[in-house]
Amino acid sequence: MPESPHRASTPLGPHEGLYTDLYQLTMAQGHFAEGRADREACFDYFFRSNPFDGGYVVFAGLDTALDLLESFEFDDEAIAYLETFDFDDAFLDYLRDFEFEAEVHAPREGEVVFPLEPIVRVEGDIIESQIVETLLLNVLNFESLIATKASRMRQSAGEHHKLIDFGLRRAQGFGAVQASRAAIIGGFDATSNVWTAFHQGLEATGTQAHAWIQSFDSELEAFRAYARTFPDRTILLVDTYDTLESGIPNAIQVARELEQEGHRLKGIRLDSGDLAYLAGEAREMLDEAGLEYVDIAVSNQLDEHVSRSLRDQGAPIDVFGVGTQLVTAYDCPALDGVYKLSWFGDEPRLKLSENPIKINFPGRKRVDRLIDDEGQFYGDAVALEDESPVEHIYDPSHPDVHNIDVAHYDREPLLRPVMEGGEVQIDRRSVETCREYAHRRLDQLPDGHKRFEHPHIYKVGLSGDLLALRDDVVERTRERTQE
Repeated sequence: MPESPHRASTPLGPHEGLYTDLYQLTMAQGHFAEGRADREACFDYFFRSNPFDGGYVVFAGLDTALDLLESFEFDDEAIAYLETFDFDDAFLDYLRDFEFEAEVHAPREGEVVFPLEPIVRVEGDIIESQIVETLLLNVLNFESLIATKASRMRQSAGEHHKLIDFGLRRAQGFGAVQASRAAIIGGFDATSNVWTAFHQGLEATGTQAHAWIQSFDSELEAFRAYARTFPDRTILLVDTYDTLESGIPNAIQVARELEQEGHRLKGIRLDSGDLAYLAGEAREMLDEAGLEYVDIAVSNQLDEHVSRSLRDQGAPIDVFGVGTQLVTAYDCPALDGVYKLSWFGDEPRLKLSENPIKINFPGRKRVDRLIDDEGQFYGDAVALEDESPVEHIYDPSHPDVHNIDVAHYDREPLLRPVMEGGEVQIDRRSVETCREYAHRRLDQLPDGHKRFEHPHIYKVGLSGDLLALRDDVVERTRERTQE
C-alpha cells in the first residue's frame, strides 16, 4: 500500500480563517471592543445522544481538525473580504496578526466515546477558543458520524469480509473526502475515492460500470477487453443484462481463458436483484466450474442491516461495496455535537436549560475510563482536572439514585494534550493505525453496548466534586439572572 504523500485531509485551499460562521466573527469583534480579547476561556465539545440508535461513537476527524487549526489565519484576501462588512479597522488589524495558540485536549482518533462526556477541550483566550467552534463542529461531528456508521458495517459484515467505500458519487460535495477517510477509521478496507486514497495512502479500488458493458456489442466482448487490460485484477460486473443466463456464464468463460494465459479472475460483482439468492447461485455455478477462488462482491444500497441479513441468510459474499448509506449516514444524517463554554475569566460557567440533560458541566475537566479486571470498559468518570482519583460516580440526571463505587477499577485518562501554542503535540498516525486502534477499543467494549437493537446504556458519571460544582454554579447563575 502506498505511503501517504501529502496527508491532506480536505481539498480546502487558503483562507482557513473564513471557514466559520459570521456570528463567530461578530462575537469576536464584540469581545475585542469590550477589552476582553485576552480573557481566559474553556470550551468543551461533546454530543448528547448516540446516532443510529446505537450504543457508542467512534471519534474521528482529529487529524483533519488539527490540519485546519494549524493553518487558521486571515490573509490579505480574507481581510479584504471582511472589509466589506462593518468590522472595525482595529479589529481587522487584530485578525491580520491572528494565530491560533490555544491548548487542545482530545482522545486518540478512533477512540470509543459516549454522550455527555467532554471529548475535546479547548483552552485559550476567548476569541481564539470561540472562533474555531464552527470548524470543530463541522469536522468532528461529520467524521465521527461516518466512522461510527462504518464500524457498524464492519460489525455486521464480520471480520473476514472486505468492505469498500463506494460513496464519492453520492456524497454531499467535498464531504466525500472526509467520509472516505472516516470510513477507513471505522473499519473499512479500501475506497474508490482516488483523491483520498492518494492523500491518505489508502488502497484505491474499482472495476467497471454498466456503461462499459453497454458500450460493446456483446457482454462477452466487454469482459474479454477488460481482462486483456487488467488480467491480474479483473472483477466483472455480471448484472447488466441477465445475471444467471448471461453474466455469470460469460464470466466463467473469461475466467477459463485467463487461466490458460496464467492469470486468474479476481471476482464478480452483483449490483442489483436479490443479492442473497444471486450470490448463492453464482457461488454454485463458479464452484462447479472449478473457480472456487473467484470472489463474489455485492453493492447496491447496502448498510449494516442489509449486510447482517445477507450473513444471516448464509449468502456466500466476500466483498461489500457500500456507498450512499455510508457516506451520507442515510438513516441519521447528523451527530448532535455541541461546543459549550465551561470557564470564562476566573470562574466556571454553564448554560441553563429547563431540560436537565442540556445543562453542561462547568469547569476544566478530565475523563477517566474505568477498566474492569478483564480489560473491559465499565464506564467513564468525568471529574475536575485537578481532582484526586474518583472513588464514586453519580448519574448526571439522577445523582441521588445512581451512586456507584468505582474505587476498585483501573483507569485510563481519555483526554491528552494534542495542540499547544499553535503546534501539534502528538505524532500523526495513519488512518490504518487509527482503524486498528478503534478495533482494539471496540473489542474492550462489552457486547451489550454494541447491539443494534436497544443497546445497553454506557455509564458516564460525574465525580462528587464536579457534581457539587455544577449544582453551585447552577444556583449562582440562576441568582444572577434574577437580579
